[in-house]
Amino acid sequence: MNTSRFMAAVWRGSSHIFRRAQLEPLSSAMVQRRLQSTQRVPAARLPNIVKVSAGKRYAWCACGHSQKQPFCDGAHKTKAPSISPLRFTPDRNRTVLLCACKETKNAPYCDGSHLKVIFRDVVKSVKGVFK
Repeated sequence: MNTSRFMAAVWRGSSHIFRRAQLEPLSSAMVQRRLQSTQRVPAARLPNIVKVSAGKRYAWCACGHSQKQPFCDGAHKTKAPSISPLRFTPDRNRTVLLCACKETKNAPYCDGSHLKVIFRDVVKSVKGVFK
């Protein structure tokens, strides 16, 4: 089966997934709960390569809402008030990989946890195709 025929078959078989959902009115309390998050949000799937300077103080975004990834811009104050940035000072000038998936156990440095996040996303998308 060629690619275009396969994609057409998948599209026909999964057309029920793309139907529009019925929207219900939301109360202000529901909207407020959705805006504030208590969980980290992956900013990217791969780490950021950053040059850091010795003695300079950095604030690594731990919540994932910052627009200046991997550093904090204060977005956590409104979107995730329970998650504060991690402040760190490198001991020497060097290039480092700073975590962007926010799953690292060695914050703010990448420990390869993004591979689990990528795998989880792939599994979720494959399950969605076969529903």
